Amino acid sequence: MHFQYMTPCQNYSVPLLEASKLWKHSRFSKGRKVVILATGWTNTVNESSAISMISKAFMCRGDVNFVIVDAADYVDTFYAWSALNTDLIGEHIGVGLTHLIELTPLRNIHLIGGFIKESFVSINSGSDFFVGHSLGAHIMGTAGRTFKKLTGKLIPRITGLDPAKPCFRREKILPGLTRGDAKLVDIIHTNIGILAKRGPLGDVDFYPGGAHPIQPGCLTIGCSHTRAVEYFAESAYPHQEKNFMGKKCASWDELRKRDCSAGIVPPMGYRMNPQARGIYYVDVNGWPPYGRNSENTVDPRLKTCYLCRR
Repeated sequence: MHFQYMTPCQNYSVPLLEASKLWKHSRFSKGRKVVILATGWTNTVNESSAISMISKAFMCRGDVNFVIVDAADYVDTFYAWSALNTDLIGEHIGVGLTHLIELTPLRNIHLIGGFIKESFVSINSGSDFFVGHSLGAHIMGTAGRTFKKLTGKLIPRITGLDPAKPCFRREKILPGLTRGDAKLVDIIHTNIGILAKRGPLGDVDFYPGGAHPIQPGCLTIGCSHTRAVEYFAESAYPHQEKNFMGKKCASWDELRKRDCSAGIVPPMGYRMNPQARGIYYVDVNGWPPYGRNSENTVDPRLKTCYLCRR
């Protein structure tokens, strides 16, 4: 298992338990936020649409260190085995992060979780900042708990992108991502009750399209599961941070009826308001740009801003 630091022109890789080598690399910008993404089931660094979508957004930003967790054979196997490996992978990430905070402020870390390969799902269904999609969300939950156990401190933020449901229904066996794993845990739910968890898991839970498992514009559960990644990636591009505005729901019944309006209206995604709490409904389009608060067309500059320019 490795940490891979991604830049527009070149990537740099080190084993998870030798993370200090990466953090000391001359190209690593120690004053910038560190965003760490964990891949999910059947995904590798060289074959992941989630990595491609999210990395392009952060390459365009140019103001973060974007790091990927390459779990290789630990997630590219039978699903049940991959699920059981989430704790092991998360523990290794947690240890690696203890080396990171020796070189960069803890407030700069954001963790994000990984992704189920879309083609496989479709066939079978017809500051530091951690971000995790599907299984990757649960990996980051374990990373946060391990980091707290080792340091007594909480990671500032973990973002879960449609956290996986299969094998995570018995909390004593596989607890998965939940509130308390970081100072702020925010979740984007896009395929509730099928491939992903249905109920609220974090401090803030966003439900694009409402309490329904199929997203606007999708015909399959695989497409819907992938939308969590696409929504987050869109929100991470420069000047797109407020594309997805949430409406607070006082109850699940309000969410189901899409009749939510109470309280503050925070953006969903990368620049989420850290003061927000509760359940939020988000209106979305069925095609890019997905955010209802976005321009009608995709800015053409966003199609090339991630490219290497020496």
